[in-house]
Amino acid sequence: MDLTDKIANLPQKPGIYQYKDSAGKIIYVGKAIKLRNRVRSYFNKLKHHDAKTRALVNKIEDVEVIVTDSEAEALILEDTLIKKHKPRYNINLKDDKSYPYVKVTNEPYPRIFQTRNVIRDGSKYFGPFTKVGDMHRVLELIHKLFRLRTCKLNITAETILEKKHKVCLEYHIKKCDGPCEGLISQEDYNKNIDYAKSILSGKTRDLEHYLRKKMEQLSEEMKFEEAAQVRDQLGAIRQFVSRQKVVTADLVDRDVFGIYREDNTACSLVFTVREGKLIGRKHFIIKKADDLTDEEIVQRTLDTWYSEQEFVPKEIFLPTEPEDIETLSTILAKKRKASVSIKIPKIGEKRHLVDLAENNAQYILKEYLLAIAKREQSVPHAVQALQRDLRLKRLPRIIECFDNSHLQGTELVSSMVCFEDGKPKKSEYRKFKNQTVNKNDDFAAMSEAVERRYSRLINEKQRLPDLIVIDGGKGQLSSAVSVLKELGILDKVAIVGLAKRLEEVFFPGNSEAVLLPRTSSSLRLIQQLRDEAHRFAITYHRQLRSKRTFKTELTEIPGIGAKTAQKLLIDMGSVEAISKSTVAQLKVHIGEKQAKAIHKYFADKEEEKLDNTSTEAQS
Repeated sequence: MDLTDKIANLPQKPGIYQYKDSAGKIIYVGKAIKLRNRVRSYFNKLKHHDAKTRALVNKIEDVEVIVTDSEAEALILEDTLIKKHKPRYNINLKDDKSYPYVKVTNEPYPRIFQTRNVIRDGSKYFGPFTKVGDMHRVLELIHKLFRLRTCKLNITAETILEKKHKVCLEYHIKKCDGPCEGLISQEDYNKNIDYAKSILSGKTRDLEHYLRKKMEQLSEEMKFEEAAQVRDQLGAIRQFVSRQKVVTADLVDRDVFGIYREDNTACSLVFTVREGKLIGRKHFIIKKADDLTDEEIVQRTLDTWYSEQEFVPKEIFLPTEPEDIETLSTILAKKRKASVSIKIPKIGEKRHLVDLAENNAQYILKEYLLAIAKREQSVPHAVQALQRDLRLKRLPRIIECFDNSHLQGTELVSSMVCFEDGKPKKSEYRKFKNQTVNKNDDFAAMSEAVERRYSRLINEKQRLPDLIVIDGGKGQLSSAVSVLKELGILDKVAIVGLAKRLEEVFFPGNSEAVLLPRTSSSLRLIQQLRDEAHRFAITYHRQLRSKRTFKTELTEIPGIGAKTAQKLLIDMGSVEAISKSTVAQLKVHIGEKQAKAIHKYFADKEEEKLDNTSTEAQS
């Protein structure tokens, strides 16, 4: 089915769509209320699209969709897939810090605690908290006021009736009401949880009103000790609220967004305002933002933010209108189960809130860029020494080193290790099993590894290293240089070869080696690079050799892996002994299903052998 027919047959349901290029790689992920209409819009009136969208459409070779039950699910799924696949034409929002959340567990007697991992398990999450101190204070207040449990016991009505648990020290020091023994009812305990959620949401007005009424009622009933406890609770809440900044006179819940750009980077920010009080802030860093519009950045920020949030406020203030405001309004209204007002204020107090968000985004971005600049200036001495000793034009901040490994011409493999600012960056390590060379040819193996590495970096438009180190001398260096010439990047990177004598370094086209000082830090860095590449190659080689060593006739039987085969060979001595065993004898060592599979395999093999013998005798 061609792409046109595929689009025509897409469902008119909510979901996400994934565009793929000719190589089958996902290049864009989007969401839609009606998939067919949304996907079709990309191909209609192409001349009215911006340059980026036209470039995207020209690369689309296939589309895949995932239908969801609701628009809200589509919003969450879209954000998840963008973070997973990092498509080229989606905006990548980077939260440069891992902010904590407060989790309220989905249990009969819930727990409330700090976490950095958001899991869709029915629990509720509040945050993220950009100021960890504020989060600790609110948790301390909640546990002080409501004496919630901190244990990990699985407390249910059944476990309480069966008296499976006993109260711990927390109960005796009056930090827990003892739900594990039923000393507080589930209804009262969950009422306290609801109060705690109100505080976490920044919405304390109703709770304060309730506590004030309760205190007055207890006083009238002459229960002065209990009234004093409620008074202390009320005082603690008011003290907590007084620390929060009041930004509006009204008591409306709203989120306020702002963006700021500088050079090729942007920062988007959201203020969470609850009942007129500023209770939280979160920002995102967007790199390579020079070809993105403000509308695109705002749209992506909104999608990411509301895919993480369970609560949607009544009002949303934006600096500019997002790309797809109608879809967003529909999704947020359904999630809130009420209308959501999305505004782009121009004047007055509401515009002042957006300006406040943008000023904070400006401050955060400048702070981020300053930190990047400082980090770039703080280059280790060994890296600077290597640039000096090898007379490199560019500081070798990213170095990649290649090595080969084989055993008597078999299992020929190559390794590539990456150092950034003089330290191993293991996420960039790569190993290559030779695919094109069938004999012990180090030169061809090096060519293949270098070609596979840098052709991929070029195709994915990733940054090239500042220096490539080839372990193996002039021959391997010449092979790598030829590849870099074919790829057209020889003039973009520096490349050197290491001789057997470590202090000798060869440059392309130069028969004379550069000698590194024996006591220099640059020599130590080169030595560390070579040793790490050699270790990584040897480790991979051993893994392959180990797999080959344990491959026997047994591993060819469906359901029998290397571990099972190894165990049987150790226990029973040989394949011949295993082939003559009954199912009962095999079951002593392995499972019944595996025993039957092995017995059937050898029985069928013996029967086939007898048939062949009979046929030969007749002929």
